[in-house]
Amino acid sequence: MKSTLLKSRIWLCAVLMLLPSTMAHAADISGVPKIREGDKLQIGNTRIRLGGIDAPAVDQLCLNNKGERWTCGVAARDEMIKHFGNKSWTCRARSIDRRGRTVARCEVGGEDVQKWLVANGWALAFTRISRDYEADEKAAREAKAGMWQGAFIAPWDWRARNKKTAILGAAKPPENAITILLASASGSVAPSPDCTIKGNVNRSGECIFHQPTSRWYAKIEMKISKGTRWFCSVEEAEAAGCRETKR
Repeated sequence: MKSTLLKSRIWLCAVLMLLPSTMAHAADISGVPKIREGDKLQIGNTRIRLGGIDAPAVDQLCLNNKGERWTCGVAARDEMIKHFGNKSWTCRARSIDRRGRTVARCEVGGEDVQKWLVANGWALAFTRISRDYEADEKAAREAKAGMWQGAFIAPWDWRARNKKTAILGAAKPPENAITILLASASGSVAPSPDCTIKGNVNRSGECIFHQPTSRWYAKIEMKISKGTRWFCSVEEAEAAGCRETKR
């Protein structure tokens, strides 16, 4: 009886010792992703939020070193696609956020994706959660890389429309900078001369995009409350799940 009990305990200990490794392995998510934003992607059916950093949303505007508006959120996403797109990723899940997304740390060929984004000025270290990328942010700031070349506000302050937020970056911002930087690429004015494609949602909930030559282009009123937004290219509109109007 004692021998059987001892064997059972040994077996149980062996299982428990192996369990953390098995769980960690099961938590890995691998594959070629669909990159939605600078810190959001999808692999298969799993929506992933890159942990420890915060990148600008595709609707966020920044100012370049000449004081001109540009869609820095679109740039952050596109730069990540250029560097890591069409490659296999490995993401290690850490938690699930309130929107049901898997918060993870991701690598491509052994390179830390979050570290690359922050070091190149396309995201900030989210120090309220992690200080892992604080040194990378400092290096990007000193090198005036990415968003740091001009003027911008932190993505978390942009989402909250925090009018008291600090303006970051190397460029001296104009007097009305905070008004510009709190605005959205979904506002009434196109964020740049290169971003003139209008996107709206029809009565069926389908996203439609209209180029300037579209019959309905002039009639579409650009308002955030109506779910409209500007796109800089047909590819960008299609990546957001929109189709071109039939007339």
